[in-house]
Amino acid sequence: MKYKIYNYLTVFFTLSVVMTSCVDNEDLLQVDPNVETSGSFWKTDQDAIEGINAAYSSLLTDGTYMRSTPLLLDLKGDDTRSNSPWDAMYNVGRFNSNVSNAAIYGWAYETYYQGIYRANQVIKNVPNIDMADKGLKDRVLGQAYFLRGLYLFHAVNMFKNVPVPTDIATFYPQKTQADGWAQVIADFKQAADLLPVTYNNVTGLDAGEKGRATKGAALGYLGKAYLFTKDFNNAKTAFKQVIDLGVYALVSNYRDNFTTTNENNSESLFEVQFSREAGGVDLGWGGAPASGWGKTSARAITYGPRAFGWTDVQPTWALYNDYQIEKTTSGAVDPRLDATMFYNKPGGMQLYGQDFATFYSKSPADLNDLFCRKYQNSDGQFANEYDWRSGINERLLRYADVLLMYAECLNETGDTPGAYTYIQMVRSRVGLPNLATTKPGMTQAQMRDQIAHERFLEFPLEGHRFDDIRRWGWLQDPAKLAWLKSRDAEFNTYTSGREYFPIPQLEMDNNPGTLQNDGY
Repeated sequence: MKYKIYNYLTVFFTLSVVMTSCVDNEDLLQVDPNVETSGSFWKTDQDAIEGINAAYSSLLTDGTYMRSTPLLLDLKGDDTRSNSPWDAMYNVGRFNSNVSNAAIYGWAYETYYQGIYRANQVIKNVPNIDMADKGLKDRVLGQAYFLRGLYLFHAVNMFKNVPVPTDIATFYPQKTQADGWAQVIADFKQAADLLPVTYNNVTGLDAGEKGRATKGAALGYLGKAYLFTKDFNNAKTAFKQVIDLGVYALVSNYRDNFTTTNENNSESLFEVQFSREAGGVDLGWGGAPASGWGKTSARAITYGPRAFGWTDVQPTWALYNDYQIEKTTSGAVDPRLDATMFYNKPGGMQLYGQDFATFYSKSPADLNDLFCRKYQNSDGQFANEYDWRSGINERLLRYADVLLMYAECLNETGDTPGAYTYIQMVRSRVGLPNLATTKPGMTQAQMRDQIAHERFLEFPLEGHRFDDIRRWGWLQDPAKLAWLKSRDAEFNTYTSGREYFPIPQLEMDNNPGTLQNDGY
């Protein structure tokens, strides 16, 4: 198997108690000896590991990073567009998700709470296990707090006012977004206190395992949660702690962040582990796990170029054009362009072992179009993506993001000159000139726009752009909204409140008192 973390057991907790006034309760208590229960599980170190691995497994299904969550994060930004024939997907980027049809967004919502429930079981039960290895217990609990924080981060960020479960009760009322963010922050703080910097120096069942949450991942997301709530001072502190760990560095080849070539590299704070070799070959669409499920992603086929995948997502021409604004120190086009998209490049470009211009020569529309390259198995080892089984890890948080978010915090707290250093670290990787020379002495407002530009070119198709647009308040700024509309026609159908997804109808039905988000 690709990583030991795949040796997990998804645990089901069922306990049936039948009561009657005619006989003693214990006479009627029937427990299937072949089924694990909350009473028979949670006894050993191995149970703790299997429990936390079950919480990780909620990252791998269709509602989360197998397919739905990247779509929900990507499609509303001005870096992407969709002409998918599936209305549920097509309408995401047009801010027109249907309250009566919860496809995609509803699956994500459901899976976030599945993950939260599994993490809560670990938090409730692992403290009671008699474990000789206290370090292992702390690490398991730290991962549970991290995963609960991560799932809740997505729920609060995309659905606004949501339940905030902190135990395994069956009913939780809707909370305010502020309440949700407060719990996210508390969870990441707790995780950062408990997690190791690396698993290479620990002993126990998790020794040396890649893919598990670390102190750096928890601090990075803690900083991000503070940033999203405009607490720039605390965000700055968290990001500086990540930098000061001294274990992260940008990889020299930008594209190595989006292929199987260099996974879990020095730039990665946290990534979802996918593999063609682990598990079976069936796709994890959701529901009760089956033994035949693989650990692969459907992102590649969903975003795939025409005739190699479904082409449900494509880059925008605004993104292509913005890569042309500034040349590298050698006079070349920003190399992130070629790592991000396929296009009819002068001099030729290869995709899946084919020459772009030759392959699309009989289709002028495709020949002059743009297609996604990030997270595609397109370097020649596969003919196309039609087996639905991509093994490329999804990088959720990169060190480049930490550097640019830290620069943003410096700018927002009055240290605009200090922001240059951290922005330039990201620019230098791709050969862009010294920003302090090309644009010296920027004001705070000018630096804000510069950071927005830098982030746009560094993170397209990675689920960050619309989060940035929303948290910066651009949708409420008439001038910024008009600018977005000029770049991406999908913004023409934006209406107030639809920066968030609707609360799924099933949640409305099952959780009395839940209020629908504004705009729906």
